[in-house]
Amino acid sequence: MKTLNPTVARVLKRLHYPLDVILTCVRWYVAYPLSLRNLEEMMAERGISVDHSTVHRWALKLLPVLEKAFRRHKRPVGKSWRVDETYIKVNGHWKYLYRAVDKAGNTIDFLLRAHRDKTAARRYFEKSIALNGEPETVTIDKSGANMAALEAINAERETPIKIRQTKYLNNIIEQDHRAIKRRTRPMLGFKNFRSARILLGGIEVAHMITKGQMKANGARQTFADQFYSLAE
Repeated sequence: MKTLNPTVARVLKRLHYPLDVILTCVRWYVAYPLSLRNLEEMMAERGISVDHSTVHRWALKLLPVLEKAFRRHKRPVGKSWRVDETYIKVNGHWKYLYRAVDKAGNTIDFLLRAHRDKTAARRYFEKSIALNGEPETVTIDKSGANMAALEAINAERETPIKIRQTKYLNNIIEQDHRAIKRRTRPMLGFKNFRSARILLGGIEVAHMITKGQMKANGARQTFADQFYSLAE
């Protein structure tokens, strides 16, 4: 591996395990439907003793850094967005993961919110536009909150975003939710909002890499190679 990201290097100084072991565990955790205890057992089969709670700490420390690095290498997305929310259980309560894809299925962005209302929807749209540029068209379901948020944003623009409320056009985002839910199901819910936000960010990054949304650095890289390169 090349020179480490300085932030990653600082985190690793306190973790006392080889880098390849740490990154492998973190990648497997966010990329595949495995529990922490599954990972503990898999490492034990390889002669590596690591507690499941240690893997969890590794993920919480490293994933924010890797997500930030990924955003610098994320490919541009299209101008036609499909937006929807999916339910995520946090500490026994349902929260809302706002997500969008373009018409090619590329992930636009995501944001976990405690409530499903105009304020939450507007915060999501503002974040997505700031990081991905302005869309020409946004397709939503019949959610009044999403419509109100977009209308509020349009009121401040010279060229309004075209808003469509067409359910069948949003099938692509509903299908994309399944990849995220498939990974979160073995986690059996999140204990707190902070850990949910961090782990969901890692899951989304892994999902975007598998969809080819990370710019290559020249050589043909596997999904694993691209994920590990985020630590450089």
